Amino acid sequence: MLYMTISEIKKKARTSLSGQWGKAVLLTLLVFLLNTVIPGIFEIPLSGGFQNWIVQEETPASVTIINIIIAIVLIPFSISVSWFFLSLSRLEKPQIGDTFAIYKDGKTSIKVIGTSILAGIFTFLWTLLLIIPGIIKSISYSQAYFLLKDHPEYKVLEAISESKKRMKGYKWKYFLMNLSFIGWGILALLTLGIGFLWLVPYVSASLATFYNELIANRDYQTFDKETI
Repeated sequence: MLYMTISEIKKKARTSLSGQWGKAVLLTLLVFLLNTVIPGIFEIPLSGGFQNWIVQEETPASVTIINIIIAIVLIPFSISVSWFFLSLSRLEKPQIGDTFAIYKDGKTSIKVIGTSILAGIFTFLWTLLLIIPGIIKSISYSQAYFLLKDHPEYKVLEAISESKKRMKGYKWKYFLMNLSFIGWGILALLTLGIGFLWLVPYVSASLATFYNELIANRDYQTFDKETI
């Protein structure tokens, strides 16, 4: 189906989460812990102990370098989490352990890292012109990771370029869909952040459903050297 309203996409996302909320919330908690606990394990000793880590005004260069390395290493996991929700949207009942399987495939891990870095560079360069073009381009590249899941044969630039092509006519809807969660975000903040354990899966499932319903089945286009 190449046309769905935002409310229909979100409704279908909630349907895909039915009976799967426990796994989705647990995975969200796991993502949070991995992104906070692992850096802390390295930061505290490198900062000279817990006391110094608490009161430090500037982050040591060694800590910054370690954080960058950890962030890069966790990119495949983050992408695999989005693939988990894509599987949910396809009613495949994925398991949390599946999200770590990506590390068994070194080629895919390197490819998603490269895609993340390259898309980030392109977005940054467009942002140097103005904020709005940067936002538009980040939306244009947003489907690259899902496309790599369905088309592992794509190279990094192919995935980014194909995402750009397939998002033509859908960027505004994608932006509005993300904007529609702002109210839920405010409510989640009022619960001291606990509500995000449910909101993040809802958003992730909606993004996956957006791809699955509107982007995945668009006519495949031959990759060319169109300007990124």
